Amino acid sequence: MPASQPRSRARDRNNVLNRAEFLSLNQPLKGNQESRSSGRKQSGQAGAAGAQNTNPKERRQSQQLPEEDCMQLNPSFKGIAFNSLLAIDICMSKRLGVCANRASSWGGARSMINLLGITGHGIPWIAGTLICLVKSSTLAGQEVLMNLLLALLLDIMIVAGLQKLAKRKGPYDINPGLLDYLTMDTYAFPAGHASRVAMLSKFFLNHLVLAIPLRILLVLWALCVGFSRVMIGRHHITDVLSGFVFGYLQFRLVEFMWMPSNTCQMLISIW
Repeated sequence: MPASQPRSRARDRNNVLNRAEFLSLNQPLKGNQESRSSGRKQSGQAGAAGAQNTNPKERRQSQQLPEEDCMQLNPSFKGIAFNSLLAIDICMSKRLGVCANRASSWGGARSMINLLGITGHGIPWIAGTLICLVKSSTLAGQEVLMNLLLALLLDIMIVAGLQKLAKRKGPYDINPGLLDYLTMDTYAFPAGHASRVAMLSKFFLNHLVLAIPLRILLVLWALCVGFSRVMIGRHHITDVLSGFVFGYLQFRLVEFMWMPSNTCQMLISIW
């Protein structure tokens, strides 16, 4: 027995796996395990503390990011059709904006197109209606002019309200003019000039006796003023078309709210 013990000790000494550098392969050191476990605990505690210290808004945003960044793989047919029509509208409006700036293909005609647009602005029409109302001496003329003034004021308020709700910008980054700010015509949808000329042309066609050439010229004037807003880059095509529709609806509203002659005389006497 005493001789076998020195032999076993010598065998253990000669065993390569019993060396210090290979000892961890057989039996990991307790100190390493404790250090690793303590490090994991500390990192876990630090992560929990960091999660508690984070802002609730950041945690909410981190939870919502996967849903926000996900791609809609099965869009509806209505969504595809709407986006396609919107892309076509923007592309065609940019192509037709030939007077959007001086560097455009028709940049030299920009001043003339702007002058055509002024003929459909609300401020000159309101001022002209007031002047004609002061100089008018017939009851029928005063009745028509008072209802025309009501139609112009309604057009400004309705278009301004719809533009504030939609807040759609034009195809080009063009700042509105001073007259546009006065009538609150600062956004693109619907086109205020288009709604106004559509309402005015329908109003004159119904309440004035005009020859056929004048009636045709009146309709052409309304179309030219409406699409001139596309040429200078202030509105899209759909903005102008919707403006024509709203102008017709405004005319129907004024016809429904038509003020008789005695009401007009009472308002004139108060004024």
